[in-house]
Amino acid sequence: MRDILSDLDLGEDKLSDPVREAQKGLKKALPKRFYKEATVIPGTEVCFVVALDGKPVRTPSRRELGASNPDLAQAIAAEWQAQKDNIDPTTMPLTRLVNTALDGVAQAQEEVFEDILRYAGSDLICYRAAAPEALVRRESELWDPYLDWAAHMGARLVLSEGIVHVEQPPEAIRAIAALLRRYPTPLQLTALHTITSLTGSLVLALALAEGQAEPSEIWAAAHADEDYNIAHWGEDHDAAIRRAKRLVDFEAVVMVLSAR
Repeated sequence: MRDILSDLDLGEDKLSDPVREAQKGLKKALPKRFYKEATVIPGTEVCFVVALDGKPVRTPSRRELGASNPDLAQAIAAEWQAQKDNIDPTTMPLTRLVNTALDGVAQAQEEVFEDILRYAGSDLICYRAAAPEALVRRESELWDPYLDWAAHMGARLVLSEGIVHVEQPPEAIRAIAALLRRYPTPLQLTALHTITSLTGSLVLALALAEGQAEPSEIWAAAHADEDYNIAHWGEDHDAAIRRAKRLVDFEAVVMVLSAR
């Protein structure tokens, strides 16, 4: 079977250079759907592989597209089954995540780990508004519980008002790094990088992975300022479209992190 993923634009996930290298040059016309059924079959490189009419799907680097978790593999296959006349990768967030993990992150795990950890030095929830009081209160209500949890885990982060950079204590960064080390697989690192990029907060990403809150609560915390502005000034149409696309990726990451 032809390498269908090599014909797809898998998108820019804004990960590290190795990941962008894995995705470079993939912006081509959408291929026609040529298969009748997407299923899951046993694999040789991973436990469960997505198959199109019984033939395994492969990434551009010729790796089997699949997962070690059967439910996750079935969810990826469902993305392929849901395609219409053309195969549109923008509607396949799990496929894009797994492809990125297999072709990019797996070859540069430590580099991606360090890229994720850099967010700890400028975490969203450490930078607070000075005014108005309602926004200050909202940030405190939504963000303080995660800072308290991080402190309990040994990461006592320093807060700043506005956008003035604050240096975080080395021991706090080390504690966050220890938490991040709990997620060593390429797919887990890809998911955590994606969620950190989407939320601007490594603390929120780790809290999600550690089951410290419901995904909807993490999403709300990540959009504390944006939702405040929407409530007071209304929602921009284009911004709403971008947010809806981010939510699709967020939900895909939630599925990946919940797959054990």
